[in-house]
Formats: sequence, structure tokens, C-alpha cells
Amino acid sequence: MKKLLLISSLAFGVTAQAQFSSGTVNLPAASMTVKIDTNATNVTLTLIGDSNSMLGIGFGTSGMANGADGFIYNSSSNRDYTFAGFTAPTADAVQNWTETSNTVSGSTRTVVATRSLTGGAGDFAIANTAGTINIFYARTSGSTNLGYHSGNRGYASLNMAGTLGTNDLVLDSEKVLIYPNPAKETVSFKNADLIESVDFFDATGRKIKSVKLNGQGVNISTLKNGIYYLEINLKNKKQSVERLVKE
Repeated sequence: MKKLLLISSLAFGVTAQAQFSSGTVNLPAASMTVKIDTNATNVTLTLIGDSNSMLGIGFGTSGMANGADGFIYNSSSNRDYTFAGFTAPTADAVQNWTETSNTVSGSTRTVVATRSLTGGAGDFAIANTAGTINIFYARTSGSTNLGYHSGNRGYASLNMAGTLGTNDLVLDSEKVLIYPNPAKETVSFKNADLIESVDFFDATGRKIKSVKLNGQGVNISTLKNGIYYLEINLKNKKQSVERLVKE
């Protein structure tokens, strides 16, 4: 799993990969907490609440409006749901959330699930950037069956902020620099002989180009003007990330 998009320079001379996280957010009206973490390709949702309750969140500010997207832990195997007003939500035909962990400690359940940033048809797209994600949430007390929340519900705003990871750090002696930057037609790489491949991501985290180096340069003339992040995969299995401005 990739762990990067936006990057920061660390004071001790390495380049680290960055992700974004809401941190653990308390949802007091339902006695739950939620945390959302993103990287360049995926979003991970961690939901903690009563072990004998249905636990759910939806995305947006309109609550259970027709078409709203949601994640609901319940006694069925489904987790990906679409709301249809004040009726029972329906399970999506394609379940884009994959539950990776479901543990109970005492009376507390922790559910962890992941999906791609964009999900599937009708899913709420989540960007790997700083910003605010608005959610609504609910808990059905006393049963894990899909059911009415009986007032245990509310709204919250999740503030996504950048975090630094230290996986696969690249030392200065191994770093591959790109030039010119900004660039118009071609971008070249210093120490290109160290590179196995280069993946190009746009500002939303979508991979748009993947190349094997043949020489020191890559043609970027077909890219739209803007900011890109280059994941540089080295032959020694480490990675470096560089920010490129395309003019």
C-alpha cells in the first residue's frame, strides 16, 4: 500500500512521505468516535462504539437525504450503504468498503475498514488533502441489526491535517532530484541510474502516469498545467517523492 502524496522536508535531512488524518473525533450524541486516515490511494475509517449497537456514519451535511453515502456497521456483512430519506438505507450493490478489523474489548467494538479514495458509483469521494469532511452519525442501542437510531445521532466536521510517516525514508545520498522545476516539456532526473520507475500523481491523489526510465528525461508535454507529485521508486526498493510544477 502506498503511503504518500504531499511531502515535507525533515530537519535531519531525509524526505518523508505524508498522509492526512482527522485524528480521533468524539461523536458524543452516539457515544462513538471516528477517525479517517488517507494516503495517495486509500482511505481508512476507524469507528469505535458500543459492542452491542449498530454504528453508522454518513457523508455530507444533509443527513439521510436521498442518495447520501454512508458506512454502517451492523449484523449483516454489508458496510457500504446509500440513504433514501427517512426510510431504511439500502446496501450498495458493490461493497467498496473492506472491513479489515473488527475487535471487541469488554463492551467496546473497534471496526476498521478501507476503500479507495473515490470508492465506487454513488460513493462520497475523499481527497488526500488538508480540509474538512462533514459527516452525520447514528447509533442503534441494544442491537447490531440495521435499525432506527432513536435520537442517538448528530453531525460533526472532521478536520484533515497532514501527518508524516517514516516508512522507506531516503537519505540525502540516495535522493534523486528533478529538473527543471517548473518544467514545460521534459523533466529530467539527477542520479537517474538509481531509478526503477516513476509514478505521477495529480493534486487529488489520482495516479495519472507511470513510466520506466529510458535515459534521464520524461516527456510531460501532455500533462495539464498544475502541481504534480512524483513517486520515484528506486532500484534498492526505497522511494523518494518530489513536487513538480508543470507550466
